[in-house]
Amino acid sequence: MSFHSSRRDHRPHGTGGRAARRAHNHHDTDPQAAKARGALAPREPVWAPSPITPEIAQAIAASPFAALGLSEPIVRAIVDERYESPSPVQAEVIPHVLAGRDVLACAQTGTGKTAAFVLPILQRLAAEALPQGPKPIRALVLTPTRELAAQITERATVYGRYLRLRHTVVYGGVNQHRQEIALRAQPDLLVATPGRLLDLLRQGLVKLDGVTHFVVDEADRMLDMGFLPDVRRIFATLPSDRRILLFSATMPATIEALAKTMLRDPVRIAIAPTVTTAESVDQSVMFVSRADKRALLETVLRDDSVQRALVFTRTKHGASRLSEQLDRAGITALAIHGDKTQSARERALDAFRRGSTRVLVATDVAARGIDVDGISHVINFDLPNVAESYVHRIGRTGRGGAVGRAISFCDREERSLLSDIERYIRRRLPVSGGEPPPEPAATPTPSPATNARRPRRYRGTRFR
Repeated sequence: MSFHSSRRDHRPHGTGGRAARRAHNHHDTDPQAAKARGALAPREPVWAPSPITPEIAQAIAASPFAALGLSEPIVRAIVDERYESPSPVQAEVIPHVLAGRDVLACAQTGTGKTAAFVLPILQRLAAEALPQGPKPIRALVLTPTRELAAQITERATVYGRYLRLRHTVVYGGVNQHRQEIALRAQPDLLVATPGRLLDLLRQGLVKLDGVTHFVVDEADRMLDMGFLPDVRRIFATLPSDRRILLFSATMPATIEALAKTMLRDPVRIAIAPTVTTAESVDQSVMFVSRADKRALLETVLRDDSVQRALVFTRTKHGASRLSEQLDRAGITALAIHGDKTQSARERALDAFRRGSTRVLVATDVAARGIDVDGISHVINFDLPNVAESYVHRIGRTGRGGAVGRAISFCDREERSLLSDIERYIRRRLPVSGGEPPPEPAATPTPSPATNARRPRRYRGTRFR
């Protein structure tokens, strides 16, 4: 008798072999058959929220969020989170979403935009009557980065803890098998990045014909940084009877006009002008040559006041190279950008949150969704090509009333970018170090004699 046969013969009847594998893989959905083989049939999870005590009931009734029209289960979750009062964007947006209006909202980073759309959408989903047959995806939130998608999903979990709703998230950079399993569970709310969602649509693994609420978060970046074709393809798959919410920290006029073509009778909400920056952020510029930028950065980072710093570079390669150079200089730093795997990005963010590394080097797109408390400094190692991105960058510090500092390095070739930023925010950045280099010399206009056609030579033969 073989060794393999002995192992199989000594197994308890019904606990191994093909029967158990079939039950494990859910190939047999008959509970009685599974029970006969000794396998446990899957059971529906029991939903039983804890009873509301008089103290909790009083807190729910007194909550300013209840005055916005939010239901008791939603407000109870908010009370659990110890939210005292809605932020301005939440107070403005929530009533309009509950009323079923399209919304175009503009507010600074860190003002609570996620709760402004997640809270009322969860309430509307809980109140909607479900159609017969398979349950469709009824709400779709589109975000530019994996980190922001994960952050929104985590908030949906918190705010919807007392609701019988399902939600899931899909994004690229990871194997899609687990996402397929989550989609088969028929979620009510789907949070997604455009690339992975389009892949799943092409494969027929997701349908959006039941979506009643469509949210585009960080709309300026989604529409202005290469995501526009993807957004249009996804938008074309939605039913005509749906509500659209666009949220962003900045909204240039051209992007706003484009966004309005997607909305019907939208409510426009602007909590603060897009050109303003947080008053709690001390902004300055340091003039430095390109060759001396890294040495200056090391000097700045060695200052004891730099508790947690987010450093921005223009390119992914530049972020990786700079983090490696800082490591060699004895300053622990990690990089986060689009070429990093999802697990590497999550490890870097976790280390940054825990404080095991106090320097995170990032690109603009990858930094979307970084929600880390206590960032003391934002350092623009490279000035952004788009002035609006400056507002996004420095909004990562000075959040929640805390004081932060934003330092921008500017070399000779970046003078025009600095001028664009100062024109956009309508203020001059004070100089905290270095002397402004001279403006790049204009290219001289060639004289007629210089511009005259010169004879060409080919293998010693002269041609005119």
